[in-house]
Amino acid sequence: MPISANYSALDESEFRAWLGEKALALGFDGLRITDTHLGSASERLQAWLADGRHGHMEYMERHADLRADPAQLLPGSVRVICVRMNYLPSEIDFDAEWGRLEHPTEAVISMYARGRDYHKVLRQRMQDFAKVIEERIGAFGYRVFTDSAPLMEVELAKKAGLGWRGKHTLLLNLDSGSMFFLGEILVDMPLPIDEPQADHCGTCQACMNVCPTQAITAPYQLDARRCISYLTIENPEAIPIEFRSAMGNRVYGCDDCQLICPWNKFAKRTSLPDFAQRHGLGQSSLLHLWSWTEDEFAQRHEGSAIRRIGYRRWRRNLAVAMGNALASSLVDEQDKQLIRQALSAGLTSADALVAEHINWALKQG
Repeated sequence: MPISANYSALDESEFRAWLGEKALALGFDGLRITDTHLGSASERLQAWLADGRHGHMEYMERHADLRADPAQLLPGSVRVICVRMNYLPSEIDFDAEWGRLEHPTEAVISMYARGRDYHKVLRQRMQDFAKVIEERIGAFGYRVFTDSAPLMEVELAKKAGLGWRGKHTLLLNLDSGSMFFLGEILVDMPLPIDEPQADHCGTCQACMNVCPTQAITAPYQLDARRCISYLTIENPEAIPIEFRSAMGNRVYGCDDCQLICPWNKFAKRTSLPDFAQRHGLGQSSLLHLWSWTEDEFAQRHEGSAIRRIGYRRWRRNLAVAMGNALASSLVDEQDKQLIRQALSAGLTSADALVAEHINWALKQG
């Protein structure tokens, strides 16, 4: 598709300012623009894949060539409009989040997943944004992405200047820390390119030191196979025994590296109700979540990112956390007995994967 004649006639600086204003009006918290060239990032990806650090995320290997060259995803594209959207809801208190990790019978779910599925929220707003641009300049070539295609979005956002890559490999922003989602629009317009941000991690290694499984093997190096977020979400198989105790009561994802990061004292609260926690997921006990039937799991996680892992992995993760509660001296005998009873009752309907984790849990105390 040829570049819109309306775009060719635009004042670029005025149009760039307009893009930023429209992004804010649609609920985004920042917009930057870069080209589609990733340079050495694709080589680093290939080395990471060759080392097997992606674990069971075979999709990353299947589409590595597309990740290396975003322009293949939209022929004729020359720029990437990168946006971020804060997700931290007002009710979150970091001290309380740390405190929940010290109460083994409580369930800890990653903060980003307690509300509506971010894929749904961002995808619709990204589409709306593209339509608004189309209304301004006429038809143009574009494609919208929200963690839904083989696109190295953190690298693109870093290059665009939305932030810098922290030592935990997440994107960090001077004004908002790391608690935001990313979205991209590939476009065929030669928009002005923004400059990257400098790295501001300095000598800090707090994220590396706090990681329960030492998944951050070196600055800017993550072994997904050790990461609790990977183990509880992406991993379809048994949780390796050597990591089960370190999981503690984390049943979906892990926020430790973000909670400890000094830059997240600047994390901005979201104004969007979509990311507010639902069904008490910030205060639930392990026993309460274990009591959900498969139908209740599907109903209560309707429109949630958690539903993607399915009931089987959900029960697997809960069983590990309950085993860790049984092993803890912080849990009294009455609560341990309730956990044992719940786990034993769950064996009757468990498949082989879940049953193995239940039996492991029962042996912990």
